[in-house]
Amino acid sequence: MGPKERERVLERLRRICLELPEVRERLSHGAPTFFVRGKRPFVMVLTDHHGDGRFAIWCAAGDGMQSMLVQADSERFFVPPYVGHRGWLGVRLDRGIDWDELAGIAEDAYAEVAPARLVAAAMGQPRSGGDRRPSA
Repeated sequence: MGPKERERVLERLRRICLELPEVRERLSHGAPTFFVRGKRPFVMVLTDHHGDGRFAIWCAAGDGMQSMLVQADSERFFVPPYVGHRGWLGVRLDRGIDWDELAGIAEDAYAEVAPARLVAAAMGQPRSGGDRRPSA
């Protein structure tokens, strides 16, 4: 995947994340990262992190989701370094993207770190990519 395609993917992912309540983006460790209330990261976008060859997100995930998804499809899902031990999930963006699935993963990551009031607010708003709402 070339730089222009990666930028298009990042822009679409950015729209998904930034429409969630009180989400801001800033660089963290050189990577575009989405934070709830500027404090709690829930999605990071990494390109060739330390030469791993991946264009991927690392995101918060619910209990058991990381192992279930990695076991089900290790070509697309992986245990990311540094945060994998906390249950975070790696999702390759260079293996074909199901945008409804990716939006759901980002929304679920948000629900893992956001306060309950914000998750409830997110569940009440329509999403540009489809009908799915974050699961709390």
